[in-house]
Amino acid sequence: MWKKETNMKQDDSEIKAYMGEDTVFNGSLNFDGTVRIDGKFEGKVTTEDTLIIGETGHLMAEINAGTVICMGRVEGTIVASKKVEIHSTSKVLGNIKSPAIDIELGGILDGNCDMTGKEKKIIPLVKTEEKENKSANQIPMG
Repeated sequence: MWKKETNMKQDDSEIKAYMGEDTVFNGSLNFDGTVRIDGKFEGKVTTEDTLIIGETGHLMAEINAGTVICMGRVEGTIVASKKVEIHSTSKVLGNIKSPAIDIELGGILDGNCDMTGKEKKIIPLVKTEEKENKSANQIPMG
C-alpha cells in the first residue's frame, strides 16, 4: 500500500505534457503537474505546479506558476509562488515576481524583479545618501 502512494508521488514530478520543438501554440494553458515547452507558445499559462521552458522554447506569455524553470526565451510577466530558475542558456525579457530567484552565470534577465511578497516598500535612496553625507561630516577629526 505504501509503495503505491510513493509511486504516485513520483509520477506527479514526471512531465505530464510536452510541446516539442516544432510546436506552435496560441491560447491559454492550465494544468496540474509538470509541463515542458520546447516550441513556441503565445498566451497565458496558469498552474500551481512546474513549467519548464526548454532551450528551444520561446514563450510570449503571462505566466502564473508555482515553479518556473527557464532554459529558453520568455517575453512577458512571470509570477511564481515558489521559485524561478533562469539557466545559462536563458533570456527573460519582462518582469518577475517570486519569493526566490536563481540566475546562473550567462542567464539574462532584462526587466524588474520583485521578491518582496505582497507588501509594497518604497526605499528613499536620496534620504539614505543625505544621512550618509551628514554622518561623514560629523565624524570628529583628531
